[in-house]
This record gives sequence, C-alpha cells and structure tokens, in this order.
Amino acid sequence: QVQLAESGGGLVQPGGSLRLSCAASGIRFSIYTMGWYRQVPGKQRELVAAITASSRTNYAASVTGRFTISRDNAKNTVDLQMNGLKPEDTAVYYCTVGGWTREPTNWGQGTQVTVPS
Repeated sequence: QVQLAESGGGLVQPGGSLRLSCAASGIRFSIYTMGWYRQVPGKQRELVAAITASSRTNYAASVTGRFTISRDNAKNTVDLQMNGLKPEDTAVYYCTVGGWTREPTNWGQGTQVTVPS
C-alpha cells in the first residue's frame, strides 16, 4: 500500500525556518505530482506547494518567496523548506500524492507546525 511519512514539524519562532520531509513508498514515485497541504481548524484545507513529475512547482500566494518544495526521485522523498515563518503558518501539514495537477489520492498522517506570535 501507499505510505507517506512526514517528519520535521515542530515549534519555531517567527522568522525561523523548518524543513519538512516526506518519504513515500508503495508507488511509482517519479510519475506523480507531490504536494504539501495545510489545515487549521475552522479553515479550509489549502494547497501550500506542489511539484510535478517534471519538477514544475506551484505555491500558495501566502508562501511564495518563503517556501520551497523539492523532490528527490532517487530517495522517493519530497521536502518543504519553510523560511521566514509567520504565526499564520501554524497548521497541520500533510504530504500528498497529487495536488495542483490532480486531486490528492493519498495523504500522510500530518505533522504539526507551530509559530507563536
């Protein structure tokens, strides 16, 4: 079965950085768009960033210039480098198979990112 394992979440002060990682298994990783979504209680789940099989990227306007998504097909991993973190970035972040170019079909467990004000 498909498994997505996120890591790297935690608490960081405003202006700080975190790097989230997602290790995928059970899929032909290299052919899929991979994404990162986030969700805050009471708000819609939003696509934060996505990267296609050809490494084309897409970012939410709120994170453009601060976050960078990347993938390593040899390792079956997708990362999200988050710089200049703000309190409004606080959310549970989910790794997904799909996103942007297609609806997500698989979701990771999620990892909490907290940026206090």
